Amino acid sequence: MTRPILCFVGILALAGVAVSQSSALGPSAYTAAGIFPTSAYQSYYNDPTATSAQPQPVITDPVTHETYPYWLTNPDSIPQSDTYEPHPLPPVASSSQLLEQAFTQIVSISQNPVFGDDTCTRCQAGLEIAKFLSLAAPEQGPNLAVRVCEYFNYSTTCEQEYGFYTMGTVITQLMTFADVGGYDGQSICNIFLGLCPLPPTSPLDLTNWFAKPKPNPLPPPRKATGERLKVLHVSDLHIDPRYTNGAEADCSAYLCCRPGSFNSGSPNQTVLPAPRYGAYDCDAPYSLILAALEAIPILAGANEKPIDFTVFTGDLLSHDPEWELSRQYTLYTETVMYDLLKRTLGSSPVYAVLGNHDTYNEAQASPFSIGEPLENQFSWDYEHVTSMWEYEGWINQSTVASALTHYAAYSVRRVDGLRIITLNTNFCMFLTDELQDAEDVGDRAWIMGHVLSGWDGTNALPNPTNLSIFYGHTHEDEFSIFYTNNATNISADNALAVSWIAPSLTPLTHLNSGFRVYEVDSGVCHFMALFLEADVNSFSALDDQTEYGPTYEFEYNTRETYGANIPWGPNDPLNATWWHLVTERKMEANNSLVADFNTFQGKSSVMTTPCTGDCIPAKICYMRSGSASIALQNCIPGYGSVQ
Repeated sequence: MTRPILCFVGILALAGVAVSQSSALGPSAYTAAGIFPTSAYQSYYNDPTATSAQPQPVITDPVTHETYPYWLTNPDSIPQSDTYEPHPLPPVASSSQLLEQAFTQIVSISQNPVFGDDTCTRCQAGLEIAKFLSLAAPEQGPNLAVRVCEYFNYSTTCEQEYGFYTMGTVITQLMTFADVGGYDGQSICNIFLGLCPLPPTSPLDLTNWFAKPKPNPLPPPRKATGERLKVLHVSDLHIDPRYTNGAEADCSAYLCCRPGSFNSGSPNQTVLPAPRYGAYDCDAPYSLILAALEAIPILAGANEKPIDFTVFTGDLLSHDPEWELSRQYTLYTETVMYDLLKRTLGSSPVYAVLGNHDTYNEAQASPFSIGEPLENQFSWDYEHVTSMWEYEGWINQSTVASALTHYAAYSVRRVDGLRIITLNTNFCMFLTDELQDAEDVGDRAWIMGHVLSGWDGTNALPNPTNLSIFYGHTHEDEFSIFYTNNATNISADNALAVSWIAPSLTPLTHLNSGFRVYEVDSGVCHFMALFLEADVNSFSALDDQTEYGPTYEFEYNTRETYGANIPWGPNDPLNATWWHLVTERKMEANNSLVADFNTFQGKSSVMTTPCTGDCIPAKICYMRSGSASIALQNCIPGYGSVQ
């Protein structure tokens, strides 16, 4: 302890500070020389004797033998950033290390108490980790999806569902391009995981939506001709070429009527052998598809007056799990079904749209703007279906060329002045221009898509990006009304348009097989509707004989069933105003008509449960909800489907 004190005192003394005198020390004070002792160093960068600046000696390191540069200590050039000797970065992580870290961080986020009960923030934080792994090591995206699935026990078949050859690569793409910290992430966490509330509908500004104002004056309105066109509307065929007669039709795991299907209550003995013509928990076998297509022209009276055209609102493929689907299976199904439609329905055109099952992976699509090498990853499908449609004589080459730039969507102007606008309901970019063109020349327009925009709000995305008039997708017989001003005033005066949601030909799930026939005035294109169905419950009785097959029969006439006592002429169109009056004057006043609607919704299936209590106002509300956001805002949830 003595030496440090003596050194300290000595330094103070040299600095001219008075200390108490001791016999062991020198004088009590010392005054240093006024000139810097230049002999202290051999050389200087400046004049060490100058009094205007501190001396800057040249210093050499005896260990490294480096002479330190003048700029290092020159007060006039103090470096603001050390750019020539940065601190080292950690080594680049390998792809597998990134995977391990990503998984570890997602688990850490799930367990971190700082999030409390905020599952939405946890979910979006986890998506951020997945996004950066997808960007840095996309080959590990599917592996992360499988690891997360297994850790959180999302499924018992994680590798099959989320591996590299199924949904894993799709999820990786989604994470790469999605705004996972914003609307996209909230939607993903809501729709797929139920961990976020449904995000609000994005505001839609229609001020400059159209490129030009309405024509002024408007073209003269078309007049009714009295000539009736006959139009067939079929949807959701879902042919199952893998359907296995005699397999378990009441299975515990999707999809039934397949080898290996079983009922967990009777795993060693078949409870319900799959009938030859189909079952309620199965897609449509070849036998049912051919029986339906055989019945359609006869029931539609095509011998007396041929079907003028058909609208097909999508979904050809069976509901296989992802790992049993493939591009080749998709092409096979498209080839089979479009060929059958052509051969059974005759020479009249079929205007078709893609359903969410009509590609591979199912329910997937990507915009062309996504960039290379992904921008054309679904073009193989667009090229095949449009070529099939041209081959069958339904559209011409110029329409094919247009469809290839719009995700297989196209527009056809018929000679009767009706414009058919088909949409891939994943992308509706060209709809505005087509509607503008139709308005300019006074055409009536029918808009076709697959995924509906409204009803109970559970099928469509909440943003009103698709405004089709003919839909499929739900497999059920439904309709929805559009109103002006986003349905802020729901009334007959504000009813604007109606969407017709077609029943399915497939019985899946718990439905009868059905289709529609419309009668349409060729001048104004307003229509009336007839509905036909086959009782799937009777199909078991058709096995073990070949004398007769399933019976398709008339189910109901729309005008006669719903329109009694409504002041409407026999030839007046079944338009949005009429449908609103049906809901207002008939259904609200007589709940039994809602019960009838509920029965027809399932195509008179014995599996349909009655509609009572809250179901009644809920159904009426769905009918008045042309877009999902309106249903989610106004309606009692939980009664949209009879399946």
